[in-house]
Amino acid sequence: MSDSNVSSSSSDSASTATVDRNVGRSQRIIDGGQTFSPELRHWRDVFWLAIFIIHLIGLGFVLAVLGLNRFKKLDRLNIDRYTNRVWENNNGLTENYWPKYAVAGGVGTALGWTWLLLLGSRANQMMKVSVHILTTYLAVISVLCFWCEQFFWGVAFATGAALQFLYVISVIDRLPFTMLVLQKAVKMVWSLPEVMRVAYAFMVVMLLWMGIWSFGAAGVVASSRGDLGRWWLLVVLSVSLFWTGAVLCNTVHVIVSGLVFLILIHGGRNASSMPSNSLMKSLRYAVTTSFGSICYGSLFTAAIRTLRWEIRGFRSKIGNNECLLCCVDFLFQLVETLVRFFNKYAYVQIAIHGKGFNRSARDAWELFQSTGVEALVAYDCSGAVLLMGTVLGGLITGTCAGVWTWINWRDRVIMVGSTAMLMGMVLVGLAMVVVESAVTSIYVCYAEDPSLIQRWDPQFFNQMSETLHHRLQHRSARAREVLSHSQLDGHMQDTYPL
Repeated sequence: MSDSNVSSSSSDSASTATVDRNVGRSQRIIDGGQTFSPELRHWRDVFWLAIFIIHLIGLGFVLAVLGLNRFKKLDRLNIDRYTNRVWENNNGLTENYWPKYAVAGGVGTALGWTWLLLLGSRANQMMKVSVHILTTYLAVISVLCFWCEQFFWGVAFATGAALQFLYVISVIDRLPFTMLVLQKAVKMVWSLPEVMRVAYAFMVVMLLWMGIWSFGAAGVVASSRGDLGRWWLLVVLSVSLFWTGAVLCNTVHVIVSGLVFLILIHGGRNASSMPSNSLMKSLRYAVTTSFGSICYGSLFTAAIRTLRWEIRGFRSKIGNNECLLCCVDFLFQLVETLVRFFNKYAYVQIAIHGKGFNRSARDAWELFQSTGVEALVAYDCSGAVLLMGTVLGGLITGTCAGVWTWINWRDRVIMVGSTAMLMGMVLVGLAMVVVESAVTSIYVCYAEDPSLIQRWDPQFFNQMSETLHHRLQHRSARAREVLSHSQLDGHMQDTYPL
């Protein structure tokens, strides 16, 4: 009796969500002409915009000082006198290591541009290679680190290889649907050559900043601050580079997702109702009124997303271990709370409505939950697959720079290789983000009004709807199972009290 009640209530909730979605279509859908209206745009998250600009100016000065101090002359600015009593001297020069970073920038840019050039013809194969080869690559680098007696890094890369392998195993059944979504996103992006030009332009901007960043990083590697001092400085510089790279990637995300959303809303880029100069308007708002929101979200979103993927993949393979499941569920609920305020779908809302980041993230998540699309979003692993490609590109870049460094300065291989890897990840990520932007826009459009996806690609719409139906059924069955277990435990306690 209780199972039938739960089943009917689950069906009612699912059908209610469907009805709410159908009823709310006309309310949630936006007017394309008002999307880029200047009257609706206000400066958001200005505090974080100021913090980011001050950080860039201050760090640029520090990088120039660190690089110049050992450029063609040891201790040119007499900085080493403050550290000689604490750390040992090192006679390296900035120009000894700067070319290694130049190689890293060149390899990262080449990989990113190659990805964009092959996007239309070989994207599916490239993504499959990224998924399957990353574990092997991490394991090989781990062995090389042990061979070089770098035990910490050997353990770190071995752990990364193990986690990557376990994650792929845990989501192997989701990969067919994930590849389908990525194929459709590539189809959308490939039809927009101006999007490619935006990605190329931002890669050039990132490369120019990396020229300054690597100049200072080379000065740190060549400095007299000892291994511990150099490592702390490199960690600080790496965090700054990660934030800067994330800001540029998410700026591209906002530009592309805004354009893709408008195309889906209006039924094509050549539709008469399509706003004029949509790309330039999207670009203008992304680097002005919405830039503070992008700076704010870029600080936290990537880390929270990665943690959520790992926990979700591990959670699906626990089985009936109730103690472990309880601990993982606690962490999962904590991360889910953070995801409500920090998720990548916020950038679509920022592009469309010009809201602040937290409100955009909350509105996007509530939209998914109210329509049931959150079950589909949780099932999709496209973001993780693109991240694997980004990490693989970074590893290839770090390997190229590390091998050259190994020939001349073997004690600096890890320092140069790890920071070069980060440079490669940022540059390849700028290429990957155009596809991720299309993916997020597709999901938001499907939640706003499924008929938009049906009009764009009817077969894909049917596949998405069928997958969503199966995922909602799976959740209902799991909820019934949990409820029946709890009722059985309560019955046992009533029958056999302590």
